[in-house]
Amino acid sequence: MTSEELKIKVENALDEIRPFLQSDGGDISLIGIDENGKEVKVRLEGNCVGCSVNQMTLKSGVEMTIKKHAPQIEKVINIG
Repeated sequence: MTSEELKIKVENALDEIRPFLQSDGGDISLIGIDENGKEVKVRLEGNCVGCSVNQMTLKSGVEMTIKKHAPQIEKVINIG
């Protein structure tokens, strides 16, 4: 899989979870994918910034959804 194909898969995953974040006044942006294609950097935005459950959201929601679309991803990091 090319890096462009991987990026599309990750963006599709973010599009899937974005409505849930937006319903709480938040959002998420893809910042980048490491050169090995194993680590995704995102930025939680809006009400997600400083939210006490954002780490849980990141792990159980965002990371799980990204891994469903792109199983080779090992880690999702919020660089907010």
